[in-house]
Amino acid sequence: MGTRLPACPLLPEPEGRMSWRDLEAAKAADEATHYVTCLRYARQLWETEGLPARALLAVDRGLFCELPSGHPLLARHPLPYAVVGWMVAQDVGPAFLGNPRVHYQHLADRVRGRREHLIRWRSWAAWAIVRRARPDFPADPRHEVGEPSDAAIETGLREHGIEGEPATWLAALSACR
Repeated sequence: MGTRLPACPLLPEPEGRMSWRDLEAAKAADEATHYVTCLRYARQLWETEGLPARALLAVDRGLFCELPSGHPLLARHPLPYAVVGWMVAQDVGPAFLGNPRVHYQHLADRVRGRREHLIRWRSWAAWAIVRRARPDFPADPRHEVGEPSDAAIETGLREHGIEGEPATWLAALSACR
């Protein structure tokens, strides 16, 4: 077990003890089940197991789900942009968080496949939140990439995300210090 971390008030409670197998089973079920399972597992990894880097990866898996605009689950559990900001703003002590700025920078620039535009713009959106919440995280100087402006990210989310997503992201971004 890792470092004891504070409860994330933005994530749903896990339903019992979970493992990566729960994510795989949820992924096979449907997108909404997969989404909320990712968020629940992220909370367990963060709060109970003290594994912030793995928790952030579970949040990513939820963020990259394709829930349709207006899905009722999003009213209770909005896309987890605010979760990303909350997590990276916490003092995790000796627990490993890595460098989320580099993580999202690499992900945004290297993603390929069927949902690449959605994942790219959501990754850039999370990257912008990390930059705002934790300006002390450096970029990867060996990875040359054109970093988009907030306006470009908003446009990307509007074009490839779901209805209301830019507003959800902008609210999370403005909540960062």
